[in-house]
Amino acid sequence: MKTRIAELRKQHKLSQEELGRIVGVTRQTITSLERGKYTASLILAYKIANFFRLAIEDVFDFSEVEEM
Repeated sequence: MKTRIAELRKQHKLSQEELGRIVGVTRQTITSLERGKYTASLILAYKIANFFRLAIEDVFDFSEVEEM
């Protein structure tokens, strides 16, 4: 899954660790999200989008997610 987390995090001059602390996850989780190796839960996606004051779909690209 593609995200804009790295771009948004850098615009806000935050480290991965700082963003992780704000949304309640580890730096490793933020790294995995930015690299597309981990898909955020709905709650985590909401926390990240809410922090950046954006809609979830403005942060996360769901176009490559398979429907069930």
